[in-house]
Amino acid sequence: METKKEELAFHISRLERALATLDEILEQPFSVIIRDATIQRFEYCFELSWKLLKKALKIDGIDVNSPRQTIRAAFETGYIDDIDIWFEMLEDRNMTSHTYDPDIANQVYESANRLPEEIRKVLKILAKSR
Repeated sequence: METKKEELAFHISRLERALATLDEILEQPFSVIIRDATIQRFEYCFELSWKLLKKALKIDGIDVNSPRQTIRAAFETGYIDDIDIWFEMLEDRNMTSHTYDPDIANQVYESANRLPEEIRKVLKILAKSR
């Protein structure tokens, strides 16, 4: 059976691979197709991020269930430093099913551009704390 550290390392690795795909698409010139692909990658990177935070919090003895609870607890423990950005990205993640509306799609695309930096901060903090 995996240790908690090995399990966390596995989740970190998954997030790093997903982040690489988001970085890759964000390097492309903007088009509607690129925007839509970016939104999809934003969605799975955000999901992996909050679930990684949930796993790290569980290892610390903090049980959370929802993304909102996870973000709040991650802020309180210092895993994230800007709770407002994470709550904004959560709202944008929740709107991804409405990206047929160009205004919403563009808003989510902008969030996707902010996510890599926030993920890197989390990964750096987790690396220091383990």
